[in-house]
Amino acid sequence: MIIQAFLRWAETARAGERARAASALGRAYVDAQLNGLDRRAAEMAMTFLLDDPSPKVRQALAEAVCGCSSVPRAIILGLAEDQPDIAFLTISRSPVLTDEDLVDLAARGTCETRALIAARSFVSRAVSAAIAEIGGEDEILILLENTGAHPSRRSLKRIAERLGRSAAVRDLLLGRPDLPSDARHALVEEVGAALAAFGLVQMTIGEARVQRVTREACDTAAVGMAGAAAVEELPGLVTHLRETGRLTPAFLLHALVTGRAEFFSAAIVDLSGVSEKRVRSILSGGRIHAIKALFESAGLGRDVSETFAAAVLLWRQDGPATTDGPASVSAELLARLRRERSASSTHTAMIDLLERLAFAEERRSARDYAELAARQAA
Repeated sequence: MIIQAFLRWAETARAGERARAASALGRAYVDAQLNGLDRRAAEMAMTFLLDDPSPKVRQALAEAVCGCSSVPRAIILGLAEDQPDIAFLTISRSPVLTDEDLVDLAARGTCETRALIAARSFVSRAVSAAIAEIGGEDEILILLENTGAHPSRRSLKRIAERLGRSAAVRDLLLGRPDLPSDARHALVEEVGAALAAFGLVQMTIGEARVQRVTREACDTAAVGMAGAAAVEELPGLVTHLRETGRLTPAFLLHALVTGRAEFFSAAIVDLSGVSEKRVRSILSGGRIHAIKALFESAGLGRDVSETFAAAVLLWRQDGPATTDGPASVSAELLARLRRERSASSTHTAMIDLLERLAFAEERRSARDYAELAARQAA
C-alpha cells in the first residue's frame, strides 16, 4: 500500500521531491528494511522510476542502489544505459553487472564508458580482453595501471600489437613480468625505431651508425630475453624473430656462444623442421658431420655451418664447465674466422659480432676484478 501511494504521489510531485523519495526508496531496499512482498513492490517502483523524466530522480536512485549486489539486474542495466553521469556511476561501481554486460557496454559505449570499466575494482580476463581489443590509449593505460585488472598474456600481446608505439603504454607493458617474450621483443624494437628516428641522435652520431647501434642493442636485448624466457615460450619467440627477420646467422651465433642452449635448439627445430628430440640429440652428442648436416637443413650455408659446428663442439668442451666458457668459445671462433679470410658479408658480420662479445667479456671481467679488489682492500 505504501508503494502504491508512492506511485500515485509521484505523478504530481516535483522533481526534487521525487528525487528525495527515490533515494529513500533505494536506501530502504539496500538496507533490507522491507519484507518480501514490499521488496517486490519496491522493485516495481524502482523500475517505474527508470522512466522518470527528471535525470535528478534517476541519479538519486543510482546513487542509492549502485553498490548493492541484490538489486535486480534489469534495474542496474537500465541505469547503466542512462545518460553519462548516471551510467558512469553505475558502471564503475555495480557488482551486479556480469562480464557479458561489461563487454557489451564496452563495445557499444564511448571511450569514457570503457575507461570506467577498465578502472573497476575487479576487471576479469574476458573484460580485459574486450578493452585490449577496442580500447584507445587512455583506456589501455587505465587498465594497465589498475591492480585489480587481470589481463591475460594474450591480451597483453594484443595491446603491444595495437599500441606499442605509445611510449606510456610501452613503459607499463615492459614493466610487467607476465608480458610474453615475443611481445616484449616487439616493444624493444619499437624503442629502437623511436631512438633511430630521433633527429638529435641522428645529427650527433649519424644515421647509418644509429641504425647499426640500435640493431645491435635490439639483438642483445633479444638474446637476453631468450635466456630468461620460459621453455614453453621459446617456440613463440623463435617464430616472432624469424617473421621479423631477426633470426640471422649472426644472431644465432650470438645466442649459441653466450649459452642460450634452449633457445638455440628451439630455433634450429623451427628452421630445419627436424624434431626437437632429434635436434637435442645431435647438438648434445652428435658427430661433426651430423651437426653440419643439421645446420645446413636449417638453411645455413656450408661455410657457416662449419663455424656453427665448431662452436657447438667448443661449447660442449668448455661452456658448461667453466665460468668463462662464452669468452673462450668466442675467442676460439674469432681466431678461426680470421684465418679463413672470407669476404662474404655473413663472415664479416660474425667476426664483428665475436669481436664485440670478446670486448664485452673483457669489460665484464675488468669490472669483476675491480669489485673483488675493492672488497679485499676494505
